[in-house]
Amino acid sequence: MAKVFSVFEVVDIGHAVNTAFHAGAMIDDRGWSREDPVMKEWRENSFRKVSCKVKEKEFEKAKEYGDYFVVTEMMFDDAEVALVFKPREEWPRFFSFLKLYK
Repeated sequence: MAKVFSVFEVVDIGHAVNTAFHAGAMIDDRGWSREDPVMKEWRENSFRKVSCKVKEKEFEKAKEYGDYFVVTEMMFDDAEVALVFKPREEWPRFFSFLKLYK
């Protein structure tokens, strides 16, 4: 039960790290309730996160799978730079083909 951070590939590594931190901080503000059973399970028993580096087409396709919020970045004129997905037991096959951010 991981949470996926999909970071648009044009973001350099320094901004990608900052974006991931922003995403983590935004979970409580813009994401899902701490009382949500899925979030509670994730926080207490997993807290696993996966960061993927995606192309624009993958970034847009990922939005089709719902239960996410968008992170924008001031340094890129408030462009969408990351998607944060709610943890889930089963991930669509699409996510298994995304490149991990290394």
